Amino acid sequence: MPPLLGVAHGSRDPAAAEMVRALLGEVQRRRPDLVVRPAFLDHEEPRLPDVTTELRATGQRFVVVPLLLGAAFHSRVDIPVALAGAPTAVQADVLGPHPLLLRALEKRLAEVGIAAGDPDVAVVLGAAGSADLGSVEDARDLATAWRAAGWWGVEAAFASAAQPTVEDAVAAFRTAGAPRVAVASYLLSPGLFADRMTAAGADATSPVLGDADDVAELVLLRYDAALDRPASDR
Repeated sequence: MPPLLGVAHGSRDPAAAEMVRALLGEVQRRRPDLVVRPAFLDHEEPRLPDVTTELRATGQRFVVVPLLLGAAFHSRVDIPVALAGAPTAVQADVLGPHPLLLRALEKRLAEVGIAAGDPDVAVVLGAAGSADLGSVEDARDLATAWRAAGWWGVEAAFASAAQPTVEDAVAAFRTAGAPRVAVASYLLSPGLFADRMTAAGADATSPVLGDADDVAELVLLRYDAALDRPASDR
């Protein structure tokens, strides 16, 4: 099997890189014969261009899975640029949106005492945010789909670059009369954005998705789908 290279943005917070490695460790546990390696776009080693150069020198095919919840600049520009000149590289789709992520979010909320679909709980789907309108709309569409689970309400909100802010969304639910408000942290790693979720004033805030089982399963689904695409589409 071609190696799987999980590519994350990277952060100044060392806990973020630890979470990426934990997630890829869970991926490795699920498929022991697969070579699974991390790479980062910024702040952390190993950097994606360095790992790409190493793998390209071996002549072996490899699959790059962006550990990103939305398709924006990093997946459309940074990663393809790093893979330029590496004909054996196959870039998979980003992780989100996907129903497995909703399942993972529900499990994380359960960890802080929020039962899935509780009709007395309004949920703020707290995403990082992006200047890319498509990525923002994907988060909003995911929130819309999640309303069918039975919650009092679900709205997407953002830690940066888009509106409403997570804090404003929490306040709006309270004004509208929601009995309880929870923030579902739609983030892969801890750091500044996760801290903003916690500080938004909700009754409960879930941990980041991190190394959740469903996220690891999704990484492998993206890997397999990339390999299954016709060569002309890679």
